[in-house]
Amino acid sequence: MSTTEQRVAVVTGGARGIGAATAVRLAAEGRAVAVIDLDEAACKDTVEKITAAGGRAVGVGADVSDEAQAEAAVARVARELGAPAILVNNAGVLRDNLLFKMTAADWDTVMNVHLRGSFLMTRAVQKHMVDAGWGRIVNLSSSSALGNRGQANYSAAKAGLQGFTKTLAIELGRFGITANAVAPGFIATEMTKATAERVKMGFEEFKAAAATQIPVQRVGEPEDIANAIAFFTGEAAGFVSGQVLYVAGGPLD
Repeated sequence: MSTTEQRVAVVTGGARGIGAATAVRLAAEGRAVAVIDLDEAACKDTVEKITAAGGRAVGVGADVSDEAQAEAAVARVARELGAPAILVNNAGVLRDNLLFKMTAADWDTVMNVHLRGSFLMTRAVQKHMVDAGWGRIVNLSSSSALGNRGQANYSAAKAGLQGFTKTLAIELGRFGITANAVAPGFIATEMTKATAERVKMGFEEFKAAAATQIPVQRVGEPEDIANAIAFFTGEAAGFVSGQVLYVAGGPLD
């Protein structure tokens, strides 16, 4: 078994959408994958896709914004699959609203999952990476980091993850650990479907309208993001760190 095949990856928010596509893609590259989501039962489909293809995977239920649960989740992964060497911080939620309508709870929920959750999971996993002298961290940012109406909380969190990523790259590089961020544009997921519902549009109509504004004339799929994450987590990407890659079908202002 090659070194690549022995790496253990942790994907948060792995039950569906980008997280599920990423977990399946990393497993196809020989990684053992821990699929973490708030509801462990929801991880079943992703885990079964991986195991049916001959891979190793485990579903873990955890609230990544809870310190004890994040630590326990990483400890369980280490016991059941091995010490994690790859972390994809993908878990996220939306609480969209215009600023004057946004509640403090809306703000705190989004900050806690995206920023606090990424911090807690990274802190728990980096100890294993430092011991191994090798690690790959990928944080999911968003094109919304550049600003997006109705998403003051989400935009701020996703911009914060870019600063977090660059700091990780500076602090952890000496230990053979890279940290990068992938910033998706419009991706067809349950999250964007929820946005369509919020603006009272049918999802197909919403996607078609979005595609007209994208140079490649289509919206993205979860697999498009999984492809970028797979690159950053690869053995050959050891000299790429502290970068933010916008995967949006064209340039962004």
